[in-house]
Amino acid sequence: MKKILLAVVAISTTLFFSCNSGGGDPKSVLMQFFEALSKNDITAARKLATAESKSMIDMMEMGMKMGGDTKDAEKFAKSNLEIGEAKIDGDKATVSVKEIKSGESVNYILKKEGGTWKVAFDKASMMSMGMEKMNEKGINPADSIGKAMDELKNINMDSLKEGMKEGMRALDSVKAELDKNK
Repeated sequence: MKKILLAVVAISTTLFFSCNSGGGDPKSVLMQFFEALSKNDITAARKLATAESKSMIDMMEMGMKMGGDTKDAEKFAKSNLEIGEAKIDGDKATVSVKEIKSGESVNYILKKEGGTWKVAFDKASMMSMGMEKMNEKGINPADSIGKAMDELKNINMDSLKEGMKEGMRALDSVKAELDKNK
């Protein structure tokens, strides 16, 4: 009887801690991810993101090191977000997140990796989220590309060339100043 009781306690404890570790629930993993970002804790955020998210997380970290805006971190604060329930489809989940101030919602993607849920903060997932948002706003990405190409055709190449030369002169003068101050 003691062995059975001990086994039940051991299993219950294991299940309790595994559920609270964030690996079993996409919504809690996303909340932990946002909490890490709101504290500028890239190390913690990296642990909660998929392996494919490495380059995006690295870019965020670089931006923070270069003196990124502290408002970026604030937008991930729990008080600024309304996080919906996870919709799980096999090894993929989506969680709707609404920014309270703007009322805008975005569906974040999570994927199972090594048996735990991870936030898909990679380029493909970000692009998918952006495309979904554009479609929601009635913007056809193909039309936008076509308009941009039409505008490129109408650019005055002489003025573009002169602008490029002017930019290069400005960069040369900045370089000269930096060399003087060394």
